[in-house]
Amino acid sequence: MLRYLKRYWYFVLLAPLFMVGEVLMDLAQPQLMSTIVDEGVLGLSNHNVGDLKLVIMTGLKMIGLVTIGGICGVLSGVFANLCSQNFGNDIRKDCFKRIMALSFEQTDRFSTGSLVTRVTNDITQVQNMVAMCIRGFVRNIMLFGGGIVCMLTLNLSFGAVIACALPFVIFMVIFFIAKANPIFAVLQKKLDRVNSVMQENVSGSRVVKAYVREDYEKKRFGTANKELVDTQLRVLVLFSCMMPLMNIVMNLSVVAVIYVGSVQVKSGGATPGNVMAAITYVSQILNGIMMMAMVFQNISRGTASARRLNEVLECEPVIADGKQEIRTDIRGKIEFRDVSFSYPGGNGESVLSHINLTVEPGETLAILGATGSGKSSLVNLIPRFYDPAEGTVLVDGVDVKEYPLKVLRDKVAIALQKSELFSTTIRENISWGRQGASDGEIRKAAEAAQASEFIESKQSGYDTVVAEKGMSLSGGQKQRLSISRALLKDAEILIFDDSTSALDLKTEARLYQELRSHYADVTKIIIAQRIASVKGADRIAVIDNGTIAALGTHEELMRSSEVYQDIYNSQLKGGADHEQ
Repeated sequence: MLRYLKRYWYFVLLAPLFMVGEVLMDLAQPQLMSTIVDEGVLGLSNHNVGDLKLVIMTGLKMIGLVTIGGICGVLSGVFANLCSQNFGNDIRKDCFKRIMALSFEQTDRFSTGSLVTRVTNDITQVQNMVAMCIRGFVRNIMLFGGGIVCMLTLNLSFGAVIACALPFVIFMVIFFIAKANPIFAVLQKKLDRVNSVMQENVSGSRVVKAYVREDYEKKRFGTANKELVDTQLRVLVLFSCMMPLMNIVMNLSVVAVIYVGSVQVKSGGATPGNVMAAITYVSQILNGIMMMAMVFQNISRGTASARRLNEVLECEPVIADGKQEIRTDIRGKIEFRDVSFSYPGGNGESVLSHINLTVEPGETLAILGATGSGKSSLVNLIPRFYDPAEGTVLVDGVDVKEYPLKVLRDKVAIALQKSELFSTTIRENISWGRQGASDGEIRKAAEAAQASEFIESKQSGYDTVVAEKGMSLSGGQKQRLSISRALLKDAEILIFDDSTSALDLKTEARLYQELRSHYADVTKIIIAQRIASVKGADRIAVIDNGTIAALGTHEELMRSSEVYQDIYNSQLKGGADHEQ
């Protein structure tokens, strides 16, 4: 974290510097107050005759000091906030950048709620810690040290009061902070849990309502929220106990100063003004320590948050850019050489096992298989969403690990079954993967994806704003917009990951006809559940239990593959039963 502060070293210096000015003005005022009482009011050096002129002049000095101190305090606050806000802004950008660079494997280790908490609440806590440290820490240390020095210059006897009070106050600060430190770490985890439950219910609200699980989810959220509240209460109880105890010590110290001062006044060792100044100083000293407790509270919570942020910032991407500049004359060739893959945390169970497959440039390869057979896992290796455990994946004759990620992913366009749309216009959603595309290109991609008809039927056409998560559109409409986006990208490799599942057969057939007519040079991989959707593919690969069980055209597989025949017959029978 210190490297971020170094960027704003001038704010780090200016904020404490002006705070020193404010504290010096505060420390000077009790001395002036003492002068007003002793000389201006009581006239101790002038035969007990007060001096109104002295009172007015000294009062004006106090007003001047208050004004200067206020200006210094404002400037200190401004510089401290500029430092903390810029500091937090830099960390937030770097955290977001790092999260975007992490592989799916790494982001799976963090929950969505946890990442949201880290980029929002944790950064706020660290910002508060920075502002408090460069401003409050200096102020309270100087009030503490300066107050003691000024108090001792009045009368050494007052030092005995502070000497008795300090051990109790320091012990309380250390004790309560030590108790609070571990709770702050737990507190952020409880906040993670609340955010995770909230995020799951907001994004999955339709499922919750469809299965009438509102009461269950309310109970689940209530449990997570209660755990957060209980943890927060533990912290609040600790500091609620600390502050009254410290106030008791401070008030007893004031009483002790008054008693010691009265004894000194009677013996001629001090003046009434000295006693008043000493009361102010003892309040400043003990207030400084009390506020230091608040500073340490912020440091404790900020440190816990800083550790969580470092977990993100220090998480080096497993899937990193290749080092070399890639030059190849091949466009769209894909090769899997003895590829095996298993998901992290999957107990070592292989999802793909020894896959050998070559897709030629411009070829259309369909992939069929049961749910969980490894179809999506296979295509996710092409843009390096994951890396294989064994073997090599090559694009255009080059190992995908040697490509810079941007270069590799620019070669690939993917349309997913679950279409991710953004809360912006249809035009911007389609052109999201290719900024600067012309209206003509956008319309051409929409027409090819069979989306232009429903888009143009809307009052605002391509300028229609899509609701969050595409809630204003049907499943088929969302899929067609996702396909439009993929087609507009004009990539060498086009992957449909079951992205036509919500389309009727006629619309799907027109879409594939467009692909054959206008995207013949693009390598196409189509994952589908329906054989009727992919019968016209150049080749069909049947994935079964993570291996390629059969590979060939529809006609070849109908003759040679029992697995393919079983799929075909089950779908044929299902279609007949449905018609009946």
